[in-house]
Amino acid sequence: MPFELFVGLRYTLTRRHDTFVSTISVISMAGLALSVASLIVVLSVVNGFEREFRERILSATAHVQITAPGGPLEQWQALASSVRLQPRVESVEPYVDAQAMLSSGSVARGVLLHGIEPQADALGGHLAAHLRAGRLDALQPGQWHVILGADLAAALGVGLGERIALVSPQSSAPGRMAPRLHDLEVVGIIALGLYQFDSVVALMNMQDVAALGGEEAVSVGATGQAPVAEASTVSGLRLRLHDPFAAPEVAQDLARQWPGLVVSPWTRTQGNLFQAVRTSKAMLAIILALIVGVAAFNIVATLVMAVVDKEADIAILRTLGASRGAVLRIFMLQGVMIGLIGTLTGLVLGVAVAVNVDVIVPAIERLTGFRFLSAEVYQIGELPSAIHLRDLVMTVAASLGLSFLATLYPSWRASQVAPAQALRDE
Repeated sequence: MPFELFVGLRYTLTRRHDTFVSTISVISMAGLALSVASLIVVLSVVNGFEREFRERILSATAHVQITAPGGPLEQWQALASSVRLQPRVESVEPYVDAQAMLSSGSVARGVLLHGIEPQADALGGHLAAHLRAGRLDALQPGQWHVILGADLAAALGVGLGERIALVSPQSSAPGRMAPRLHDLEVVGIIALGLYQFDSVVALMNMQDVAALGGEEAVSVGATGQAPVAEASTVSGLRLRLHDPFAAPEVAQDLARQWPGLVVSPWTRTQGNLFQAVRTSKAMLAIILALIVGVAAFNIVATLVMAVVDKEADIAILRTLGASRGAVLRIFMLQGVMIGLIGTLTGLVLGVAVAVNVDVIVPAIERLTGFRFLSAEVYQIGELPSAIHLRDLVMTVAASLGLSFLATLYPSWRASQVAPAQALRDE
């Protein structure tokens, strides 16, 4: 073992009971470990939020949406056939959306009706994976069946097989609207885990939603086949892409081909949410990195006290032939070992907490009776986590780098100790 490393280890892990240097070293390690663990856990939770938002929102949202400015999309059949030929487009589905009110007993809720065609399976295949009860293919045209979001069904107090009333506005005369009533049967409950979807969205067959507004029926063929149209207008087209993150480029290309249409990628309609998550992640990373820096620079105080405590030892080492460089390396190695042990301990602790955060947080909530996340505020009711290797590497590198910088001044000061003066003071 090199001489400097041997002495540095003895100073770091000393068992002498008459000194507090080893205690301060342990405190420095613990502070650095907690800071590193906190940074890893927070970044993992933010990554989890970003992943959950992306997966859940893209399950219910078109990657690209094509609509006409100020009205329904006319002559959409030719447009759909042309768009389907784009190499990055996976599927195209016409849709009809409407606003209405659902009531059960004395409870009424405003809802957004999503008219889908289950056989087309453009959005249906992704929504089917989130069904808690029922089947998506139960939305047959003319049957007036509905699938409710989980929170919406709970608010209305209804379950599978129960009936609810649908109230939709309909024009009865120029400038006048009259309510129109329909009796619906609940054939499914869906839960994406997003409050903004589960609390306001109801799924119906596209032909039924079109009938609410007096539209003609629309029939769509199986996946990959050209749609068979029985109406000249729909609300718009929903596109799903092979790569959702190519949506802005695809939207730009489509907008150049059809300049009179409104082409909106999901990054425009939902991008503010992801941008907010990423901004929060950046701010939290900066704040927690400063905390790691404070913990790392506690090593400065630790080493300064070690130098003061070990002045006589330093003087003896110098008289035995140790150079200034050797003394410098001894205390640098001591500081680096404190930083290394603290960083690795924090890494293990942070990863362990991040992996089990879905167990730890509910346990704390049960013990304290306090709920950390409200779905009405944060859209997601549970605390997700996703560990990224890049975050771990950057956190460890930053901690070790700051720990190394913290050793420079105390080590230089130790190398400047004058042996004669130190021994005279003893």
